[in-house]
Amino acid sequence: MTNTESTTSGSSCCRCLPSGASLGFIVLRLWLAVRALLTALEKFAGTAKKEITDQFGAIGEVESKVYGFSHYHGMAPSLEEGLRAQPLMPGWMLTAYGYALGPALIILGIALLLGIATRLTLFLMGLVYVSLTVGMILLGGQNEVLGTAMLGVHVIMIALALKWAEHDRWCLCKKC
Repeated sequence: MTNTESTTSGSSCCRCLPSGASLGFIVLRLWLAVRALLTALEKFAGTAKKEITDQFGAIGEVESKVYGFSHYHGMAPSLEEGLRAQPLMPGWMLTAYGYALGPALIILGIALLLGIATRLTLFLMGLVYVSLTVGMILLGGQNEVLGTAMLGVHVIMIALALKWAEHDRWCLCKKC
């Protein structure tokens, strides 16, 4: 058996396990799905103050992290402010993008997690990361250079997942 045959016919050590490419693809798919879902959920995070009374009757406030639609922010306020100052970025487009980003990441994350139209979902997720990269490049600061590099890693991971999509064994819809 050649090296090529062992990678295409399944696991070389145990026939009951899927191939390494299939296992690699599912790990990559799960990582990208969880990343998208948690990033989207954090866009619904905010803080709430709660008044508490201690055992001696002293009243104080405690701030805690909460999630809700009322806390939604598509972009971090500092990023949005910086992008609104960019002449290449129309304000109406930023507003629409900010409203769409969180729900888009949730939909793409769930679709990728469940394996619904995996290749199309990966492609759309790649477009989201490319669009985020445009914003980072326009901002151009030191933190944004790091952010651009991290988004580049995400795009590479998506490209790798698209390359391995033929090894997708656990999906609900394999047509797309």
